Amino acid sequence: MMIEEYDIIVVGAGHAGCEAAYAAARLGVKTLLITMDMTKFAQMSCNPAIGGIAKGQIVREIDALGGLTGIVTDMSSIQFRMLNRSKGPAMWSPRSQCDRTKFSINWRMLLEKVPNLYFWQDTVKNIEVENGEIQGVETVFGVKFKCKKVVITAGTFLNGLMHVGENQAVGGRIGEIPACGLTEALLKAGVKTSRMKTGTPARIDGRTIDFSAMTPQDGDENPDSFSFMAHKIDRLPQRKCYISYTNPKVHDELRKGFDRSPLFNGTIKSTGPRYCPSVETKIVTFADKQSHPVFLEPEGTDTCEYYLNGFSSSLPFEVQYAAIRLIPGLEKAKIFRPGYAIEYDYFDPTQLYHTLESKVIKGVYFAGQVNGTTGYEEAACQGLMAGLNAALSFTGNEEFVLSRKDAYIGVLIDDLVTKGVDEPYRMFTSRSEYRILLRQDNADERLTEKGFELGLADEERYNFYQNKRHNVEKILEYCKNTSVSCDRINGYIQQKGGKPLTQGNKLSAIILRTEVNLEELKDLFPFLKRFNRYEIESAEIKIKYQGYIDREEATAEKLSRLDYVTIPDGLDFASILSLSTECRQKLARIKPKTIGQASRIPGVSPADINTLLIYLGR
Repeated sequence: MMIEEYDIIVVGAGHAGCEAAYAAARLGVKTLLITMDMTKFAQMSCNPAIGGIAKGQIVREIDALGGLTGIVTDMSSIQFRMLNRSKGPAMWSPRSQCDRTKFSINWRMLLEKVPNLYFWQDTVKNIEVENGEIQGVETVFGVKFKCKKVVITAGTFLNGLMHVGENQAVGGRIGEIPACGLTEALLKAGVKTSRMKTGTPARIDGRTIDFSAMTPQDGDENPDSFSFMAHKIDRLPQRKCYISYTNPKVHDELRKGFDRSPLFNGTIKSTGPRYCPSVETKIVTFADKQSHPVFLEPEGTDTCEYYLNGFSSSLPFEVQYAAIRLIPGLEKAKIFRPGYAIEYDYFDPTQLYHTLESKVIKGVYFAGQVNGTTGYEEAACQGLMAGLNAALSFTGNEEFVLSRKDAYIGVLIDDLVTKGVDEPYRMFTSRSEYRILLRQDNADERLTEKGFELGLADEERYNFYQNKRHNVEKILEYCKNTSVSCDRINGYIQQKGGKPLTQGNKLSAIILRTEVNLEELKDLFPFLKRFNRYEIESAEIKIKYQGYIDREEATAEKLSRLDYVTIPDGLDFASILSLSTECRQKLARIKPKTIGQASRIPGVSPADINTLLIYLGR
């Protein structure tokens, strides 16, 4: 049964799928989004929050390019916090608690307004490949769609298997069926596959929580936003989160179920996320710890459901239930559903180009957890890049690849396709060599012009960015040229605990002091009142950290030169005997496109890189 032909088909409407479908359709390409359930677009399967360390930077980059995750987050936010404010701006990371239901509804509402984007509710079970190139897909209902490109963003649904103690159930999410057949079709076509594991905690009935026994955690008093276009968005009512702690009694209760834990008795054989471990793993790994924090986070504005962050578990339900009731404030807690672990199929990302197109099947792109990542944000940015590149192949434009010095998105994709994964990949600021350059505040400076040139960012966004850029330049010029007397500034400096000036100086030199905050100087310097806090903050960061920024840009320029030295397609690495055996094997498997990419492959030494450069006549 053949319905219709599309240019691009996106399989799965999670965070990766939604961004991929939006990007492709936004570029004017006829796109079909196939999902198992049209009521759960970009469903927050686990924590109902977006952002965090490095993840927040990724979302701002998506927004700067013209993607939708930041806008949807701001529309759905019920608590915003800028993490790491006490540290330098390279570490500032936005995080937003969201209304889970509204988040999904808002995504669907925005996607249904996009021309060239169509929808089909079904499950893809097979792909049609001819001469190594994609021809179309087939669903479980026997419907076939022809297409020229496919973006696979199936999340945890591929042969998903859930665990609660000794009990197992097939599914990609609790209460939802798995996607079967697609992995086998890809395997038959030559794509390598393996298994990974993730998990989620129990959900608590807020009517049974004693919040007085917990520490409230408020959002920022003056909430920021993810989208650079947040002035267009109405905010939801803000809600509190709460913090409690486990204790030795909780740990002892959990240990009673260890012999029945699928994590410890060999039932689960796949690898789970290192940086988001289950509570039973934390008790074993950190045996000396007497307590661990747990965070009670609201699931929305119109529900009493709470997410128990920090208590992911696949122990038998009765063990989870008894342990939860030993946590202060949860002595009378009722549970909506248990925590569980889920195993699912993923595909080795070293089989991909930097465009996220498969090296094995022409026209097939992979994005999200199917590439071995974990997290909504990591998935969304991959979806955006896969959708963009799939669409660009129709518009006649060159492929779009971000480098490691352009964006955290570039770092993530380069890590995946160059190094591969042996556990679920999560982004951290420490994964980047250029943290000072890749700040959340300057994502628009780095990426909005690129997004506008691609056709993803619209003219309104581009003009808004240009206006901000011009205003920042005005502030910098003003600070550089304005002389300040001791009498004018010393009162403020002493109030902030600083040492008073002994002679006048330029305002830009005074801003270098750690105690000086440019936003607070508006009354002393009325010229600054014409600018908003984002423009002033951007200018202040440029002044305070210019030396560090210049040094890192110089380093990035040196390192990036190797990325301009291309390796010819089809080069026979095995014949270059002066390379180490490990190097020849790794290069033959990953097939790097540049010397820079080759240099980042584990097992390829600097000596090997020198040998390659000589071989290529450089």
